[in-house]
Amino acid sequence: MAQMKLEIGGRSFMVTCQDGEEAHLAKLAGMVDRKARESGDPAGLTESRMLLFTSLLLADELHGEQTGTADASDASLPAQSESIDEQTVSVLEKLADRAEQLANSLE
Repeated sequence: MAQMKLEIGGRSFMVTCQDGEEAHLAKLAGMVDRKARESGDPAGLTESRMLLFTSLLLADELHGEQTGTADASDASLPAQSESIDEQTVSVLEKLADRAEQLANSLE
């Protein structure tokens, strides 16, 4: 198992992944980081709220792609195959679980 330090929304996270999946995880973290920065000033949000808003933005984007209702700003995104969509859904579910765990630990 490999350990990686990910930077998302100006915060650092240590995560574990399978050996050989580091590049894929780094790419996903980059996508999440871009969405986290879209969710607003990271200094004004708690870690759990930043992850919540980021997850919602990613889920909204994915939903728009699946239903064909993505807004014009997403029109330049390349079409994704069903297998990539399934991977994305899986990653979003894991992020949502992580955000919930973080929120629970902060309470």
